[in-house]
Amino acid sequence: MVRGRAAACVFCAIVAGEAEASVVHRDDRFLAFLDTRPLFKGHVLVVPVEHHETLPDLPEALRDDFFALVQRTSSAVVDALGAQGSFVAMNNTVSQSVPHLHCHVVPRTRGDGLRGFFWPRTRYDDVAERDAWAARVAAAL
Repeated sequence: MVRGRAAACVFCAIVAGEAEASVVHRDDRFLAFLDTRPLFKGHVLVVPVEHHETLPDLPEALRDDFFALVQRTSSAVVDALGAQGSFVAMNNTVSQSVPHLHCHVVPRTRGDGLRGFFWPRTRYDDVAERDAWAARVAAAL
C-alpha cells in the first residue's frame, strides 16, 4: 500500500482519477460513484478515499460520516430516480469483488425482480447514459 492506496486496487485508481467513473459525490474522505455493472440503473458504490479493505478495517473516525453518506445516498436514489425504496448492502471479504470497502446503494421498486442474494446485473448503454444517471443522483445529494 502506498499512502493509503493499494497499487492494484481499481477503486483506488478511481479515487486517484486514473480510472473513469460516473461520480455522484466526492470529498476529501469519501467517493460515491455508479457501479459499472449495476443491479439496476442508478446503483451507487460508496467508498472511503483511503484504502481500507473491510468494514472492520475502517477507522472509527471515518465510520459515522461514511454511514451518513450511505444514508443520504439511499434517500437520493429514491428522490432522484423515482424509486420506491433502496437496498443497501456490504460484503466483507467473502463475495467482495473488489478488496476495498464499498457499500452498495441500489434503487428498488416493487416487482423489480431482485430476489434474495441473486443479483442480476445490467449495463448502461454507454458512458454518457451512465453519467446522466450519476448526475440525477448527484443533484439529489
